[in-house]
Amino acid sequence: MIPARNMPSMIGSNGNINGFASSSGLTLGQPNMMEAGHLHPLDMATNTSESDIARFRDDDFDSATKSGSDNPEGGSGDDQENRRPKKKRYHRHTQHQIQEMEAFFKECPHPDDKQRKELSRELGLEPLQVKFWFQNKRTQMKTQHERHENTQLRNENEKLRADNMRYREALGNASCPNCGGPTALGEMSFDEHHLRLDNARLREEIDRISAIAAKYVGKPLGNYPLMSSPVPSRGPLDLGVGSFGGQPGMGGEMYGAGDLLRSISAPSEADKPMIIELAVAAMEELVRMAQMGEPLWMTSLDGSMTVLNEDEYIRTFPRGVGPKQNGFKTEASRESAVVIMNHINLVEILMDVNQWSTVFSGIVSRALTLEVLSTGVAGNYNGALQVMTAEFQVPSPLVPTRESYYVRYCKQHADGTWAVVDVSLDNLRPNPAPRSCQRRPSGCLIQEMPNGYSKVTWVEHAEVDERGVHNLYKQLVSSGHAFGAKRWVATLDRQCERLASAMASNIPTGDVGVITNQEGRKSMLKLAERMVISFCAGVSASTTHTWTTLSGTGADDVRVMTRKSVDDPGRPPGIVLSAATSFWLPVPPKRVFEFLRDENSRSEWDILSNGGIVQEMAHIANGRDTGNCVSLLRSANSSQSNMLILQESCSDPTASFVIYAPVDIVSMNVVLNGSDPDYVALLPSGFAILPDGAGIGDSGSGGGSLLTVAFQILVDSVPTAKLSLGSVATVNNLIACTVERIKAALS
Repeated sequence: MIPARNMPSMIGSNGNINGFASSSGLTLGQPNMMEAGHLHPLDMATNTSESDIARFRDDDFDSATKSGSDNPEGGSGDDQENRRPKKKRYHRHTQHQIQEMEAFFKECPHPDDKQRKELSRELGLEPLQVKFWFQNKRTQMKTQHERHENTQLRNENEKLRADNMRYREALGNASCPNCGGPTALGEMSFDEHHLRLDNARLREEIDRISAIAAKYVGKPLGNYPLMSSPVPSRGPLDLGVGSFGGQPGMGGEMYGAGDLLRSISAPSEADKPMIIELAVAAMEELVRMAQMGEPLWMTSLDGSMTVLNEDEYIRTFPRGVGPKQNGFKTEASRESAVVIMNHINLVEILMDVNQWSTVFSGIVSRALTLEVLSTGVAGNYNGALQVMTAEFQVPSPLVPTRESYYVRYCKQHADGTWAVVDVSLDNLRPNPAPRSCQRRPSGCLIQEMPNGYSKVTWVEHAEVDERGVHNLYKQLVSSGHAFGAKRWVATLDRQCERLASAMASNIPTGDVGVITNQEGRKSMLKLAERMVISFCAGVSASTTHTWTTLSGTGADDVRVMTRKSVDDPGRPPGIVLSAATSFWLPVPPKRVFEFLRDENSRSEWDILSNGGIVQEMAHIANGRDTGNCVSLLRSANSSQSNMLILQESCSDPTASFVIYAPVDIVSMNVVLNGSDPDYVALLPSGFAILPDGAGIGDSGSGGGSLLTVAFQILVDSVPTAKLSLGSVATVNNLIACTVERIKAALS
């Protein structure tokens, strides 16, 4: 919607709407102004149309061409004027003249000056007479056409009214096929009608799941109470302890699921029985892999993770889910943790594509639910089945993303444990589309624990193509730490702490700068969450991104891309230039994270702070680690005194982020009062810190770091403007100087 202040004024000084005041078109319902070949005289108005002027000129012309025979009594004109009002006389064209002009009108309703002069010469008329006749004729044709359309619409309206009455009578006399009693659909409320439709659909779901259960379990499912109505999907920050909500994301989209994901078609009806069988088999395999120990699972040499014994896997699961592609490598890992969230909410996050993409935004760059085959039974996600496609990422332009097309299946087991499994569907078709990742049964088991906690056991098992990974990230990716179970569990644990802090009510009031307003905390965390998602979605080597490499020294190359921001309330309009580079530092990730997040050391690397002191105005802690928080910063030497810096810093053993964006004070005050933060424009920049693959077993305290620096800058506020080479050079210099300052400070 265009803001009112940008709309040009369309109201003239005389009260008419500009561009419409002089229209000579006739509206529906006006009387026909042409009878017997001439128009009735009209009163002259301030805005007189061309056809009106034509009529007055015609009157003057006819009066000037009157002959003396118009005075039958032979008296003078003055005498006649005194005796009676002068009667206007209109010129009558001959039948021949009318026929000729009618014929010409059919060929050319808008003759030019040359054609009018030629026609007037042939017919013995003045050019003005010809011009006015054609104007009147066009007006007459337009009126006739509108009258004809009116008649047609009136007839259609009557027909629809008659059909409506007939259907009402038929519904009023209908009887219920179940009880034989009268029905009253015509008087049923809109909501009740839709509830009945939902009821019928859910019964069909139960019948279908019962048939599947009878096939694989040996007995049908019992009857369950039905949900009266589906609960709309919500964001993770809206979750309440012990609550259930949300249908699976039916075609849900998260931050840039673009044409590539949409081009993947939903499964055909012929594929659905095979998908169901594959999902049931994958669920059985996942549960066994999550529970079995040696010899299927072995501890890695550095003791940091559990790895799969591939020979034992083939012996234990001979069926598999299809052959491995040439050049692909197997990645398998398992990890467990106790997280601060109840099992029902965890299942909801995993089964709602929007919540899942938000919680795992550092790993999932794009995701889409293509089709929901089952929404589950008994008012929850037990038996839910959905076909999905997703793109998994490492926050660096040097690591290609992994696309996967798979089915996700959720099931509640007899002991109360929930399981959610993914398995690729690429092998359903004879010639599957080449993808960089095929997921063998992967997912998690969720066990209920006391006090709202849950134990999560995560299994990641995939066959992947690692040939496009840059040498800088080879060790991290090949070790399985970049996309493995440890990263998924660590991210989930950190996000559960973040959600718990967002809903906390016992905030200590003594600390300076702590935001205690519950609604203000929630709005600020929601704004920071969008900032993190935007940063993560824009820093990876996604298939939707076209990075251009600027000159550098190989690994330190700066990659840039541009995009146009139009009609997006969450971003400023114009051309946005993104620039990113990744490099290695001989410093442990924890030290890099502490240096970059600390406002006291910000002036050492932030060129835009002009070397001034940066102060923390307010903060919200969102985890056990003191470094996990959302802060509001202010630079003392900043040239823009009305701007603040919103920053979120978060860290876990597998990845750390320091992400920030400038925001104006007015917008931030609105957010802190609890208002909707979705309309605050953000352009996030920041850092993604990953271990280099050598020191992960030390919880980020050993080994080196892989640091990605990314900036987003508005280079022009006009979306249609051309990007100048000067803007690219400026951003390139900015990122190069920042990298050099960080290296100098940490080395």
